[in-house]
Amino acid sequence: MLLFVGLGNPTPDSENNRHNVGFKIIDSINKKFGLSKQKPKFKGLLTTGNIEKQKIYAIKPLTFMNNSGMCIRELIEYFKIDAANVIVFHDDLDIELGKIKAKFGGSSAGHNGIASIDKFIGKDYSRVRVGIGKPIGKIEVADFVLQNFTEEEIIEIEKVSEDIMDSISILIKKKLDLFSSTVNNK
Repeated sequence: MLLFVGLGNPTPDSENNRHNVGFKIIDSINKKFGLSKQKPKFKGLLTTGNIEKQKIYAIKPLTFMNNSGMCIRELIEYFKIDAANVIVFHDDLDIELGKIKAKFGGSSAGHNGIASIDKFIGKDYSRVRVGIGKPIGKIEVADFVLQNFTEEEIIEIEKVSEDIMDSISILIKKKLDLFSSTVNNK
């Protein structure tokens, strides 16, 4: 049993924000693998199904980015999911647009959604960090992550999302280094 978590903010005007790339990945997983219809549960939008004969729960927290951990703790306690079986998809400024890095544990590196999850369930879970690039010029980081992707950036994010879907069987086996290199070399 695995829990996929996509980080983002639940407002309609946030849909195409750089900060919402985790939501986009969960939407792609739901569509590609025919998971159940989204239902509001555990302070999030929950779907379930099977991928590669593995039971999957996928959630988009509705608690806003900075309180994502509340939603995840409720869900893993209810279903008795070990934190080691949680995989979080989120944006990362320190990675080139359209690239990913998967890792287990580590610091939040200033990402408030990850800091919230760390606070509520600890750091022993996997993360798929999706590159959104760095701001150019004098724009504040907080403003940059809340900006919408450009049309060109959306194409790049859609490509990396497809590459993640194509390599999901590697991710499910938690072969994080192989998953990263496979997705980045497509």
